[in-house]
Amino acid sequence: MLEEIFIQLITKYSENQKISSSLWDYVIKNHNKKSRYYHNLSHLENLYQNLLSVQEEIVDWDIVLFSLFYHDCIYNVLKQDNEERSAQKAEEVLSSLFISSERVELCKEIILATKGHQISKNNDVNYFTDADLSILGSSWTDYEMYFKQVRKEYKYYPDFMYNKGRIKVLEHFIEMPKIYKTRHFYSILEKQAKQNLQKEIDLLSK
Repeated sequence: MLEEIFIQLITKYSENQKISSSLWDYVIKNHNKKSRYYHNLSHLENLYQNLLSVQEEIVDWDIVLFSLFYHDCIYNVLKQDNEERSAQKAEEVLSSLFISSERVELCKEIILATKGHQISKNNDVNYFTDADLSILGSSWTDYEMYFKQVRKEYKYYPDFMYNKGRIKVLEHFIEMPKIYKTRHFYSILEKQAKQNLQKEIDLLSK
């Protein structure tokens, strides 16, 4: 499904099949790395389904899709600049497709927003970051699977280091006035997300 969506997206901007195939190969190669237990193609599929539910509210659907495919294209748990490098990669790709600089900047803004998940004046950004965090408001069973997958991605860190850092991240979200910036995602996910986050904090604090 994702491959078809991606190829159709690229085809809007380039009729060169070699280009679309090469770009897709890059996306799939990066997301299929063995070190990725959560930030993989399954995450992209879940993100897509959540964005699909608000597609009519999104102004620039193509740029949101580009952001989807490139927001985690570079992901190294030992680095702190994954979002910046992913945004740079997206800029290179979109520029090579002769997409306007304004739209390229929007794509970069969306990707960089996934680092802090702060509210944006652009609602396309807010819909994307909300969808990206939709796992936080899922059922406890799905949420538990998610945080265990994330722990595997950070397997290089001993528990005492990981737990401290993870709690800090979770508290960052709990302390937000709103985790979800759009009415749609707030209404269906906010309460469950806060409960899940607190439950994980309690587990990590034992």
